[in-house]
Amino acid sequence: MNLHRRHLLALPLALAARPLWAADRQAMERDVVTTWYRLVLELVRHTATYSPPVASRAFACIGITAHEALSGGNPALRSLSGQVTDLAALPARDPGPHDAACVLHAALAAAAQAYFGNTGPTGQRAMAAMAERMGTKASDGIAADVVARSIARGEAVAAHILAWSLADGGAVVENMGFPQSYTPGANPQDWLPTSLVRQQQAPLLPTWGENRPFAMPRGNACAIPAPPAYSEDPTSAFFMAAKEVFDTTATLTDEQRLIARFWSDDPMLSPTPPGHWICIVLDIADRDDLPAERVAEVLAVLGVALADAFIGCWASKYEFNLLRPVTFIHRHIDPTWEPMLITPPFPEYPSGHSTQSGAAAAVLTAAFGENFAFDDATHEDDGMPVRRFTSFWEAAEEAAISRLYGGIHYRFAISEGLIQGRCIGAHAIALKTRA
Repeated sequence: MNLHRRHLLALPLALAARPLWAADRQAMERDVVTTWYRLVLELVRHTATYSPPVASRAFACIGITAHEALSGGNPALRSLSGQVTDLAALPARDPGPHDAACVLHAALAAAAQAYFGNTGPTGQRAMAAMAERMGTKASDGIAADVVARSIARGEAVAAHILAWSLADGGAVVENMGFPQSYTPGANPQDWLPTSLVRQQQAPLLPTWGENRPFAMPRGNACAIPAPPAYSEDPTSAFFMAAKEVFDTTATLTDEQRLIARFWSDDPMLSPTPPGHWICIVLDIADRDDLPAERVAEVLAVLGVALADAFIGCWASKYEFNLLRPVTFIHRHIDPTWEPMLITPPFPEYPSGHSTQSGAAAAVLTAAFGENFAFDDATHEDDGMPVRRFTSFWEAAEEAAISRLYGGIHYRFAISEGLIQGRCIGAHAIALKTRA
């Protein structure tokens, strides 16, 4: 079931119009996973607190929930408990038969409500409609005792993951993630606000890098070197990096402008950068008719990598607290210059797009192989063309360089971000999802 984005907030009509589920329970299981995930992507777009780091955390927790919902009843799968940091063993399943689609549906319905309880009325109605309509479809033809047992199991899995997640440092986001007070750095290289919005005079989520990681041993496990030494000398590496941003944005081709817009993935206007990679996996799952266990497995590991990428990247951002290109260029090159994209309200180094894209590419290459071609239709409903890639690394490198085209990152932040992401992805790949 591959609903267009515009349909997802009208789920009562969309699901009611769908033909009865096929007899193939495996296809039904996959539909449960992918359809709930597509709604989650839309909830990310419509929930004000869901900045990219916050979204990445939700994707990790929901992915783990889906995998654990299946692993308890599938001997081929291995639980992530005891592997993901501090995740204790799940409660044992009640005796008697379970239906995997019903377990999955109950787990994902509970998880969506838990992680998006603060979304608006439209999102609340969409979740309620999804829970009712898909629950009816998933349980059609299944014995009542099996349905009840399966629902109880799914809800127990979701509750276990939720309780674990509440202690990670990211469960409560106040003031949309902006501190109520903030003292800016006094050094010339220190980050300064780039927005006139009062709330954004403080940087976003300055303590996010202290959150409990998922697969990394600690938030700075994939530390990066310091950026080039700050200098206002036109012959210095730092000045030339800023000048490259200035010169690049002055000569952008139509293709480069398209790339910058395609990967911008602004909060409230898109599923966010981590959601972009989730979209890619969902489209691959539909195209290749992947079984639910495979989809959930990949989404769990990808979610872990994306969440750890934002923890690791944010740890580095606030360690170095580097000013954005627009600040330097206004001071020392051209006070009238403006980047193509809006500069995000937090320190520059490294590039978050680059770190999370590097982590995603590492995970998806391990899952699907090198030179795995795919279409990226993430923004098709928004009127942007589908882009085709010959590998996940090609996509990651394009996502990373898009930030130079957009005028919001130095090249060294992009290259080091990709390296950091590859390291973070390696920790996620080390998780064992198969028995």
